[in-house]
Amino acid sequence: MTAWKRWQDYATIAFGILLVISPVLFGATSHLRSSIVAYVLGALLILGGVVAAMTKEPRRSLVVNAPGIAAVLAFAGGLVVVFAGVVAVGVAAIVLAIATIGVAFTLRQSAQRG
Repeated sequence: MTAWKRWQDYATIAFGILLVISPVLFGATSHLRSSIVAYVLGALLILGGVVAAMTKEPRRSLVVNAPGIAAVLAFAGGLVVVFAGVVAVGVAAIVLAIATIGVAFTLRQSAQRG
């Protein structure tokens, strides 16, 4: 596929936006550190989606690419936030990280078929 045509890249950007607004959605903005983690990790997912959308090359790996690296960081950051006591934001980060890897898996499967 060509650049800016893959729905998977736009899904990664949408997951990043959801992670950025998750502290506000769950009313966890009073927890400053977990909010900052959510903002930074969401921005990384957005940036990873944009970088992936700009590249024309197919992704060869689920993890060794911009969205995959951002998803691994979001998963780890989500675990840290859960153990810090802000469960809703941490679980949101973990779920969105898993969703990003799942979307990347569909891209990889469609590339192998075609």
